[in-house]
Amino acid sequence: MLAIEQYQQHFAAYLSAQQIGKDPENLYAPIRYILTLGGKRMRPVLTLMAADVFDCSFQKALPAAMAVETFHNFSLVHDDIMDDAPLRRGKETVHEKWDLNAGILSGDAMLILAYQYFEQYEPAIFRDLAKLFSKTALEVCEGQQWDVDFETRDDVTIPEYLKMIEYKTAVLVGAAMQMGAIIAETSAQNAQLIYDFGRYLGIAFQLQDDYLDVFGDVATFGKQIGGDIIENKKTYLYLKAMAFSDHAQTEQLRHLYSIQPTDNRDKIASVAAIFNQTGAATATKQAIHDYTMKAFDTLRALQIADDKKAALRTFGENLMERKV
Repeated sequence: MLAIEQYQQHFAAYLSAQQIGKDPENLYAPIRYILTLGGKRMRPVLTLMAADVFDCSFQKALPAAMAVETFHNFSLVHDDIMDDAPLRRGKETVHEKWDLNAGILSGDAMLILAYQYFEQYEPAIFRDLAKLFSKTALEVCEGQQWDVDFETRDDVTIPEYLKMIEYKTAVLVGAAMQMGAIIAETSAQNAQLIYDFGRYLGIAFQLQDDYLDVFGDVATFGKQIGGDIIENKKTYLYLKAMAFSDHAQTEQLRHLYSIQPTDNRDKIASVAAIFNQTGAATATKQAIHDYTMKAFDTLRALQIADDKKAALRTFGENLMERKV
């Protein structure tokens, strides 16, 4: 197996070689733009790594990895429209650089392009990839809708929140890995286990994102600290704090999540203090650990060499130690 950086380099080279349509320019230019904005490329790397784990050349998985990355960026283009976000990875979002119609139509085209990459595989593999992809794409949409619904609800439960982040974030991580397994034509048991490995890591990853948004180092996190608090997002930290708080803390938290001050520094500090005082911060760190351990538990049953299990575990450990 290769180092993560090597998979990233191979995928970047493959992406650069893609001939994404030219006419009409206002349809394809936004697609080329969003695909070249960079990012960690974690999902396509997982597809390549999974193929390698099951003794298949990672190069055979490059078209599927490209499909995963294209779909992921499609979802970002439409998420940015829904959130009216001005920036993505430090650059103008597609709908800001062009316009709303370009964002909608180019996003739609990206979804179709993603499916076309599967056409490079033989019929049986194409069928299994397309079936998994359709299921995952619909789940991502369901997760996004739940996320939108939760913004106006005051009765969101922790199981509902976990289901939302599973669908919005984690299922695509799991599917990215299962695609590598499908291409390698490994057993159905192995394919399901590698999916579960990715899904559990995806949940842990999102919970860690919630935690870092409040308690991360501004110098390394890469985003504004307290962004979720400014937007009054009811994250896992918030839900745990509401579950653990006394009456005074509950009322203070509700008040803080009902205001939008010009200067948010005091609001962020007050909310963070409640998260610490109630034990919500500790509970969130424990949940991150628990889901990571669930991911590692799946490795024991995988029918692969021990050194490959160790490589997957190291990947998971590094992911959970991230500061960004």
